[in-house]
Amino acid sequence: MVPLPSISIFTFGFLLLFLCSSLAEQQQFAVDGKVLELDESNFEAAISTFDYMFVDFYAPWCGHCKRLSPELDKASVNLAVLKQPVVIAKVDADKYSRLASKYEIDGFPTLKIFMHGVPTDYYGPRKADLLVRFLKKFVAPDVSVLNSDSAISEFIEEAGKHFPIFIGFGLNESVISHLAVKYKKSAWFSVAKDFSDKTMEFYDFDKVPALVALHLTYNEQSIFYGPFEEKFLEDYIKQSLLPLVLPINQDTLKSLKEDKRKIVLTIVEDEDDERSKGLVKLLKAAASANRDLVFAFVGFNQWQDFAESFEVSKKIKLPKMIVWDGDVEYFSVIGSDSVEDEDQGSQITRFLKGYREGSVIQKHIISDDYKAFRNSMFLIGALILVLVVILVSMMMQSVKEEPSREQVDHPGSSTSLSEARGALRSGDKEDKID
Repeated sequence: MVPLPSISIFTFGFLLLFLCSSLAEQQQFAVDGKVLELDESNFEAAISTFDYMFVDFYAPWCGHCKRLSPELDKASVNLAVLKQPVVIAKVDADKYSRLASKYEIDGFPTLKIFMHGVPTDYYGPRKADLLVRFLKKFVAPDVSVLNSDSAISEFIEEAGKHFPIFIGFGLNESVISHLAVKYKKSAWFSVAKDFSDKTMEFYDFDKVPALVALHLTYNEQSIFYGPFEEKFLEDYIKQSLLPLVLPINQDTLKSLKEDKRKIVLTIVEDEDDERSKGLVKLLKAAASANRDLVFAFVGFNQWQDFAESFEVSKKIKLPKMIVWDGDVEYFSVIGSDSVEDEDQGSQITRFLKGYREGSVIQKHIISDDYKAFRNSMFLIGALILVLVVILVSMMMQSVKEEPSREQVDHPGSSTSLSEARGALRSGDKEDKID
């Protein structure tokens, strides 16, 4: 039998070792405003330790990753002091390939938010101040309850401009809670219990319950008075996640990813031009009456490569309207290829009518791969043409200067013929190198 003192010493040593191990792990994952550097040995433990963790999967050679790193350092300090802290971590996904494979990392940097261990792709801003504002919403309640006019104002200010804001005036929290969870990564949700007539006037609704959707970035607002069954409510929320007319750029294009509606895309010459701004106002009116479609516009001068995917060039008359499926197919409406300067509202109406009646020509976008292939074929063709011209010129020069048989047999002429052949062989080699 083992003596009792020996058991006590053994047990005490084991407990001490366990406590030291736990303390070391806590120190390893301390919320101190510093960015954690994780690897395959501690990644799973880290996402189990924190409710909210923002992870940068990077590669040391990636230029975008290097520019992002100091922004994460600055954001980490502010996110650590939140009531519900968000911890920022980094993983060298180029080195730790098993983690990269598990979380489907196919480009750098790839950013993900782990909420209670569950990853969600992050497509938001990357500047430190905007990143902090963006991530704060993920630790906020699914539905905020607002009990005064001042609480409503504070909620809107805190939410910022990067997401649409839904406020249910006189609406029970349980009515939207399920959808608020479902669309939490895309919008802010709240219900206002107490509010004044002044607030009703400010948000332009005259009865309750009313669900108000705000797009502060685009200075837009819409109101839904029901019915508040989930199907109708979800349709309204999905349609209101985007502004009436979405300006297309590399960031906003990502927001179309989960929207299954067809996109009425208007390609203008320059989106900053006053005529383009006037056209966008008319498109907003059309969008209000056609919520089953997404309306968007892009400037040829702002994003030429994207516009050229739809057979648009500097020679094509703009504005041009098409209906795009968000993937590889789009439709031109017969007789409504371009929008003239006069009576544009009627032309938009005619375009939509033609589309709905099926008076369309189905086409495929010119993909980047195809454009690269087309450009490479053009380059190869140009090189072949240059090569032919050079060879023909050299052959003509050779025929012109070729000596007679008697001259060939003459010792003094053999050197010059040899040099001519050498020059021709040299020319062939240089063309192949080019």
